[in-house]
Amino acid sequence: MPVKIKRVMKKRDVLTSVRKKFCRLCVDKVKSLDYKDMRRLEAFIKERGKIVSTRISGNCARHQRMVAEAIKKARFMSLLPYTRV
Repeated sequence: MPVKIKRVMKKRDVLTSVRKKFCRLCVDKVKSLDYKDMRRLEAFIKERGKIVSTRISGNCARHQRMVAEAIKKARFMSLLPYTRV
């Protein structure tokens, strides 16, 4: 009776199978991000109110900093909630 050998996926196998994410703000050629642009900012907030990380959203470092700053300003101005329960 043949024995089935379970293949363990290596880290590089997993990483190569994942599609490369791209920065949506670079594609749209956004120079500045306004805290009043709710539609764009809500795309970068999770259901519970957390800011989506760069690894998940695919943003470049410059645009991720802009997104975080704009979300924090919008929260301070009460345009966005701090938490969603």
